[in-house]
Amino acid sequence: MRKLVHWVHQSVDGFIEGPNGEFDWPVMGPELSAYSIELTGRADAFLYGRRVWDLMSHYWPRAEQLSQDPHNLAFAPVWRRTPKIVISRTLERAEYDARVIGRDLAAEITELKGRPGGDLLLTGGSGAAAALTRLGLVDEYQVVVHPVVLGGGTPVFPDRERLDLRLVGTRTFDGRSVLLRCRRAAG
Repeated sequence: MRKLVHWVHQSVDGFIEGPNGEFDWPVMGPELSAYSIELTGRADAFLYGRRVWDLMSHYWPRAEQLSQDPHNLAFAPVWRRTPKIVISRTLERAEYDARVIGRDLAAEITELKGRPGGDLLLTGGSGAAAALTRLGLVDEYQVVVHPVVLGGGTPVFPDRERLDLRLVGTRTFDGRSVLLRCRRAAG
């Protein structure tokens, strides 16, 4: 059975974007970039909520024209060749051969997880992650904590209920950020 991994960058105070939607603070140094490319290379599909999809589908198809950042140049072809799934109840179709799901999220994700293959990688966002967490479908959380305090914005975990997790690994990247790998604690 495939794992569903939630991969997200957050501030020290627990936000994925600042009060005005800013996402200019994560620093992709060489070590974090290499880990990110390794993680995405193990995935058979990228999953996105609607808002993250809008950002990703705008940037990654033309990343080489917009940036010469080494991470962006390495990830752009990975993004283009990897199947993409958008979780939305309102979107009818998506560009770049992305599949849209969300009418029966539990059944659709359970069916995807039951197929053979690599991980399903849910990147960023909080809405889709919260919905999948509520359904008990996220197998692992990979949270990269960056040394910045945003003072508000969109929280990584918007639901205000307790979620007991078990730390299964940590790693420091570039002397600047820390990865926390967590799984749900056994009942």
